[in-house]
Order: sequence, then C-alpha cells, then structure tokens
Amino acid sequence: MKLKQLYYTSFFYVILGLISGVFYREYTKWSEFDGQTLLRGVHTHVLVLGFLFFLIVLILGKLFAVHEARSFKAWYYVYNLGLLFTISTMVARGIGQVNELTLNGLSHAAGLGHTILGAGLIWLLILLGKRIKQ
Repeated sequence: MKLKQLYYTSFFYVILGLISGVFYREYTKWSEFDGQTLLRGVHTHVLVLGFLFFLIVLILGKLFAVHEARSFKAWYYVYNLGLLFTISTMVARGIGQVNELTLNGLSHAAGLGHTILGAGLIWLLILLGKRIKQ
C-alpha cells in the first residue's frame, strides 16, 4: 500500500465529515426537530476517526514505514469497514430519532462496529510496535 492511498482516505473522510455536518443541520431544520440526535455526533466521529486518524497513520507511515507491514492492507480494510459500519448505524439511529422511530437491534450493530474499530486500533498499535523494533 502506498502513502498516497492513506492521503486519499483521509481526504475522503474530511469530505464525508463535512457533508455529515451539513446533513445534520439541514435535515433537522427541514424536519423541524429540536431534540437530541446521534446525527450531531456523526460529524465529529468522521472527522476524528477518519480524517485525523488517517493523517496520523500517514505520518506513522512516513516515519516508521508502518504501511509496509505485512498485514497492513488487511488492517486498512478492517478498520475502514468498522468505521463505515459505525457511521452508518449512527446515521440510521439519528434519522430514526428525528422521525421518532424505534429501530430494534441497531444498538447491537453499533456495538459490533465499535468492536471492529477497537480491534483495528489495537491491531495498528501492534503493527507500529513491530515496525519500531525493526
């Protein structure tokens, strides 16, 4: 995997994060919704766990060549899957809250996404630790 792909991934998440912020503001305004909704947190989650996180991974790649680790490509796909899954469940639950819908089982799905993210964070630290030892 090339460092350029990490840059493009970070770029993708900054665009997605900005779009999610605009979506939250416009969708709640259009729906005349004043309460609390998970849509508000999607913007921050995407910017921190996507945009900033992949900028940090890009720096780690430049400094420690973490992107050259054997299982880095698998890590990359697993982490993105977990993040996109988590974001999707947050959006679905947020839209449900705005529309006063009860979506049973969605919290379990969100938990699965967070578990995948947590595993991805630990996996990255293991990869980094191996690169630092070399």
